[in-house]
Amino acid sequence: MVETNSMLEMDYGNDGLGKVEIAPEVIEVIAGIAASEVEGVAQMRGNFASGVAEKLGRKNHGKGVKVDLTDEGIVIDVYCTMNFGVSIPTVAQKIQDNIRQALLNMTALEAKEINIHIVGVQFETQKPETDFETEII
Repeated sequence: MVETNSMLEMDYGNDGLGKVEIAPEVIEVIAGIAASEVEGVAQMRGNFASGVAEKLGRKNHGKGVKVDLTDEGIVIDVYCTMNFGVSIPTVAQKIQDNIRQALLNMTALEAKEINIHIVGVQFETQKPETDFETEII
């Protein structure tokens, strides 16, 4: 693995078939999906632009994930909101494990660090009260 122009170049030997390059955005999407699959994660933190894009119907699977390509390896930072009542250390460990496994399965790359940042806790939203008329009907 060699870093070239902010792309990861994978070198599997000289078989003459060419090279494989993986953009950091691909790693962000893989990590974002893997993190949001873990039970206990309410949502991933995004910015204003990703929030507007989601309102317009476009999914941003890489939101809440930052990937740094360093000389020592890949460093992934995940920013998420947890559901109220879950064990934060347990869920954070599951997020790290899920990202590590997904990244290994899909790209054969290993991350040097997967840092989980809890930026909030989401409480259960109250169900809207029904009108008296709708209960009678």
